Order: sequence, then structure tokens, then C-alpha cells
Amino acid sequence: MAHIDKDTVLNSLYSGGVLPLFYHDDAAVAIEVLKASYRAGLRVFEFTNRGGSALATFEQLVAYAHEHLPDMAMGIGTIYDDESANKFIYAGADFVVTPALNPAVGTACAAAEVPWLPGVMTVTEIYNARQAGAEVVKLFPGEVLGSGFLKAVRGPMADLKIMVTGGVKPTRESFAEWFGAGAYCVGMGSHLFPKDVLARQDYDWVERKIAECLGFVKELRA
Repeated sequence: MAHIDKDTVLNSLYSGGVLPLFYHDDAAVAIEVLKASYRAGLRVFEFTNRGGSALATFEQLVAYAHEHLPDMAMGIGTIYDDESANKFIYAGADFVVTPALNPAVGTACAAAEVPWLPGVMTVTEIYNARQAGAEVVKLFPGEVLGSGFLKAVRGPMADLKIMVTGGVKPTRESFAEWFGAGAYCVGMGSHLFPKDVLARQDYDWVERKIAECLGFVKELRA
């Protein structure tokens, strides 16, 4: 299956500054969330591999995106091994996000020419991830490590591209903290998709919240 160009994916991650992280068993719900994210201005979306029907649901999301949202890069998250990575890449994943550093996943992504964003939380892991081919690393859990860690590590690694996941809130203050420390982008889940909002199918709320966050990014980078 054709994939969105690697540089385009990385540029979209940076330009929007926000990567939504979402999982739902119901493909219809997931499609509505995907549409709301697109309407808000996002061109990257991570579906997390957290349920037995994840692959089947992801295939439906990719099919919908290819038909109706042609420039939406579809990523898969919560991938631990190369076998899983290859399954989702074959299903259309434009990028792969992992909670931990497994170079075998990086090798699979390199072979398919799709970006790999491995989870890291130490300087050694960051170094090893970059050596294994990661152009962007995922700082996780962000709320444990803190923005001070990000700012400090970018001293000796000024060109480091870090996506912060965990601990990022949909407020200007939180965005100012992380982007002020040098975040390349931030990953956000439940704050963008609260259970009560999904229960009442208020997808306009999701669109407004994401658009607000994108506004914070533009303001802070101006």
C-alpha cells in the first residue's frame, strides 16, 4: 500500500505540533474522531494498538482516509515488535510509534521508508534511538521526566527532535512550558477525547479543542 512521503509526515508533525493518540473498538466512532481532527487542521493521527480489533479498525480508518482525507498521515502506536510493525505498515501505517526502544522496529520502518518514533526516557536511549535511525523520538512519560529534562538534553543535542507524550494539557500554559523547552511536537490522548464527550458524540467539541491547541502552537512559534 502506498504511504505518504516520510518528509511530509515529519513536516506535518512539526507544523501542527500536535499528534492525537486515540483508540476505540467502534470503527464508526474512530472515523468521526478522525474527521474532527482533520477539520480542526491536523494532518497526522495516531491510532493506538490497544485492543483485539485494532488492526481491523485501523484498516477501515486508512481506507476512509485514503478516500476522503488524502493528505492525512495515519500512524500506529503502542507497537513493541517488528512483526506487529510490519502488519500495520502493510495495512497502511505512514509512521510507527513505540512505547519503548526496540531497534528491530526501526529496521522494519527503515525498510518501508516510514518514520519511526521510539519511546525514550534517558540520554542513552535517545542516543541509541538516533543511532538506530529515529529522526524523532518520543519522550515518555513526559509528566515524570518534566520539561527541565527536555531543555537540558537539548543542550548537547541541539538538533534533537522530541515529541512529548504524557503530562501535556490542552492549555496555553502547558504548551508554553513544553514548546518553550524545545518540543518538536506533543502527543495527546484523553485530554482531546474525554469519555463523556465521546459518549454524547460531541465531535464538534473535539474539533474545537484540537483547533485551540493548534492555535497555541502557532502563537508560541510566532
